Amino acid sequence: MIISVNEGGFIMFTVNNLTFRYPRNKDYTIKGISFEIKEGEIFGLLGPSGVGKSTTQKILIKLLHNYRGEVSYMNENLNSYGKEFYQDIGVGFEMPVHFSKLTAEENISFFKKLYKFKVDSDELLKRLGLYKDKNKKVSQFSKGMKVRLNFVRALLNNPKILFLDEPTSGLDPKNARIIKDMIKEYKDNGGTVLLTTHLMNDVDELCNRVAFMVDGKISEIDTPKNLKLKHGERRVDIEYEDDSNITKVSFDLDNLSGDKKLLDIINNRKIITMHSKETTLDDIFIKVTGVENHE
Repeated sequence: MIISVNEGGFIMFTVNNLTFRYPRNKDYTIKGISFEIKEGEIFGLLGPSGVGKSTTQKILIKLLHNYRGEVSYMNENLNSYGKEFYQDIGVGFEMPVHFSKLTAEENISFFKKLYKFKVDSDELLKRLGLYKDKNKKVSQFSKGMKVRLNFVRALLNNPKILFLDEPTSGLDPKNARIIKDMIKEYKDNGGTVLLTTHLMNDVDELCNRVAFMVDGKISEIDTPKNLKLKHGERRVDIEYEDDSNITKVSFDLDNLSGDKKLLDIINNRKIITMHSKETTLDDIFIKVTGVENHE
């Protein structure tokens, strides 16, 4: 299934020195963050629970107001948009909210009435393995089925930008793969995604750029590859057969040229494994935020 989205190549959202405090709180939840979301990219907003990710997302989808700083959507102040703004966006909340006494089809029909433009929802239901259950009440759905139905709902209006919060959480590998493939297809056809998740494998696979939030501030923002290079060790580990034993050695990537021991191993030994000492996004998450990553 191809979901076509208008292409252009500009900045979808610009956030400049955004600050926000909930009325009953003494401390600010958002403490002067700035970033851009480019058209046609998947932008990951990452960090431990309670650092302001969801609050930032709620501001961008106009659920929270009274913030300080500037937020622009397609080069216009976000506050200048009325209800027409919601025709452009699709939202998948972390905790799916459905009308449990209605069927999946009735849920979909209700939300389709809110939009001017609608996609073929049956095709979406089929892709996500829900078509045969579309006349079943959502109260009878499993958690995974509700998550998949939530994703269908986010795509109903063929949005220009998707806000996805833990879109694959609680799914088995097969259905998680289907959703990730659909997110990639959406992006490849010009769609833009703001993704929040604790699943770093999803981030590594999907995101063009990521921002790590700590205590209401952005501490790092870059591509996953650049972050790995920055925080990883520039070394290569080699395991090889040495007589009847397995020997492991490590070499500095910046000094490989002419290394006699390395050349001897390559030319005269049977190499079992060879890989660079690349860090993972989970490691970076812990290092940057100082918090263990828990789903």
